[in-house]
Amino acid sequence: MRWPSRFPRPSPLLLIVGLPLVAGLLLVAAFQLLGDGSSGPASGASGSTVPSTSPAPSVTASASATASALPSAAASPSPSPTLAATPVPTPVPAPVPTAVPTPTPVATGPARLKLALVTGGLSDPIGIMNAGDGSGRLFVTERDGSIRVIAANGTLRAAPFVDLSDRVLGGGEQGLLGLAFHPSFETNRRLFVHYTRRSDGSGIVSELTASADGGSANPASERILLTVPDQFPNHNGGQLAFGRDGYLYIALGDGGGGGDPLGSGQSRQTLLGKILRIDVDGAHAAGKQYAIPASNPYAAAGGVSPGAGLPEIWAYGLRNPWRFSFDRSNGDLYIGDVGQGNWEEIDRQPGGSRGGENYGWNAYEGTHCYAVCSGVTAVSPITEYSHDLGCSVTGGYVYRGTSQPSLAGIYLFGDYCSGTIFSIPAGGGTHVPKPVADTGRQISSFGEGENGEIYLVDLGGGGLYRVVVDG
Repeated sequence: MRWPSRFPRPSPLLLIVGLPLVAGLLLVAAFQLLGDGSSGPASGASGSTVPSTSPAPSVTASASATASALPSAAASPSPSPTLAATPVPTPVPAPVPTAVPTPTPVATGPARLKLALVTGGLSDPIGIMNAGDGSGRLFVTERDGSIRVIAANGTLRAAPFVDLSDRVLGGGEQGLLGLAFHPSFETNRRLFVHYTRRSDGSGIVSELTASADGGSANPASERILLTVPDQFPNHNGGQLAFGRDGYLYIALGDGGGGGDPLGSGQSRQTLLGKILRIDVDGAHAAGKQYAIPASNPYAAAGGVSPGAGLPEIWAYGLRNPWRFSFDRSNGDLYIGDVGQGNWEEIDRQPGGSRGGENYGWNAYEGTHCYAVCSGVTAVSPITEYSHDLGCSVTGGYVYRGTSQPSLAGIYLFGDYCSGTIFSIPAGGGTHVPKPVADTGRQISSFGEGENGEIYLVDLGGGGLYRVVVDG
């Protein structure tokens, strides 16, 4: 047998004489242990120990196994020391991650878009509208004051729909800036324009009447609804559009000059820097050529804050809202607001809004503090981009056509300087704009056909293009 190395090897004579005596003594000791219930050490003869938080006891040399609470080897005339079995730890199950709900997929749209030329030959085109009369025509406003007609087959008609150049001051950010057809144009032949007046630079919103066949409009039929004096030639806004509520919405810039020197954006006592909402069908309000919707936020009766601002105001805190549109499926309002020097933004107003939103200018440029932000509660844009990607946003439309299913529910907009088209999912939340086309065009406006297809015009090149999926 192998002895523990710490003991000297005994002589043979000692083994012969002493072993019987030692064995007898060990038997006596064993009977005593069994009698008083003592237990042995928690270790084996070789020194292996059972895992424990207390120090392991010392090893005891013995020629025979002692009774203990731990398993031991069977008795034999010359037993060998027995190693105590080391318990095998019970495997601990790996933690199971808590299931995370799978988010509802958000439409992101095609990776790339391209332009398909519809027609050329336009002069400084800056707006696109349809008449909603079932004709399939597109109407393009030219900066100098003409409205051109593109037939459903893409042919540009030689004669303008109407020529207002004798009263329009065109050039730079001035000109014939907006056009909207009455929701009942097919029967009442009413349309509305927004332009810079040649004589004094004021912003003019007026009504015209088209011919019985809807083929042209008579300049002499003009009736001025609203005159907005302006001190600077820039930041004029200009977009006109009817909402699903039947009211006319009007975009006005802050009046121009760097940084909003007139303080228009945050003032509710001026029409500048706002989206207005007026009723062109109701009885005229006192001293006005239109009615005030009773549900306007600052209307005397029915508004959320009666008298807290001018009654025409629908939303404020805008610098130069260059093109806004309504999502035809739910009435959501999307506004492209041109930034000062660093950030371009798109704002959104839900279709069920009661109005009165403050979009932040000039306290904020996008989500970034521009002037004094403390105490200003503003609605943040749904997307923004820096001037690394462009310099002047052009608001667009949510695609609701049927010929390009992969575009469904995608809001498209662009940048005038870089010619980039961006996309984001329509609806709530905030999104990083996704560049989807590098057009090389001066994107001055987007437009929507009666069928929901989206178009754009190139100010410099004079072309009208349809936006289509690439591939």
